[in-house]
Amino acid sequence: MGLYSEQAGIIMHRFFVENIINAEKSLTISGQDVNHIVNVLRLGVNDDITVSDGSSRDYECRICSIDMENQTIIADIIDIYDNNSELPVNIYLFQGYPKGDKFELIVQKCVELGVHAIVPVMMDRTIVKLEDKKKSKKLQRLNSISEAAAKQSRRGIIPEVMDVMTMKEAVSFAGKQMDYIVFPYELAEGMEESRRMVYEIVDKILQDNNPSKDEIISKNIGIFIGPEGGFSDSEAASLKEIGAYTISLGHRILRTETAGMSIMSILAFLLDEDK
Repeated sequence: MGLYSEQAGIIMHRFFVENIINAEKSLTISGQDVNHIVNVLRLGVNDDITVSDGSSRDYECRICSIDMENQTIIADIIDIYDNNSELPVNIYLFQGYPKGDKFELIVQKCVELGVHAIVPVMMDRTIVKLEDKKKSKKLQRLNSISEAAAKQSRRGIIPEVMDVMTMKEAVSFAGKQMDYIVFPYELAEGMEESRRMVYEIVDKILQDNNPSKDEIISKNIGIFIGPEGGFSDSEAASLKEIGAYTISLGHRILRTETAGMSIMSILAFLLDEDK
């Protein structure tokens, strides 16, 4: 499925194509996108589209041939440019698994806000009980939502909704892979201290990504959000043990589907660069 984007004031539909290797003159689109392009969007030869390789490079293309029998479209490449929609840091959202269809909203909005990946986490106070046979279908659905949101918001990548983890697994993964870990917690010290910690993280990241440096250092931030019942005492303690920043998001009690969007909005606003 492709959604439109605006490039140089012209509306063009956007698609992701994997494994674009050394494409200089043309590229091939296959699979379900072909039917969507031809039968839903009613695009044809000489229509322009934008194709992303999923690693922050965009290809401005013009359709030159359509083969419905083999479900392929060949498009001539008009221009290649770096996608400028990605944040200068990889933000991982470790989301306590919520009940109902809240996770779909979380994925959609956090992808729009710039999240790099989302990790569903089964926590002590998680209400949902996922059966193994339903996990793969649920993850497939959530990743489809991520793809659609990435197209709509002109992302350069499709953020992955990763396999479900236990809290122990998530803490271990975050402790090894994240440079900074943040978790909003109702027992945090207060807004002044929370602002200080957020600005400290942002300042360090922006310094590491100073354009004057020879090498741009890619940093990872992990955000932990509890489920409807919040974190248990032992879960909060385990995050503190790996050096997580404990922050407050204000004096209001936020729903689990709102908390992640809130901290994502704060970090995206502070970290987004002029491009």
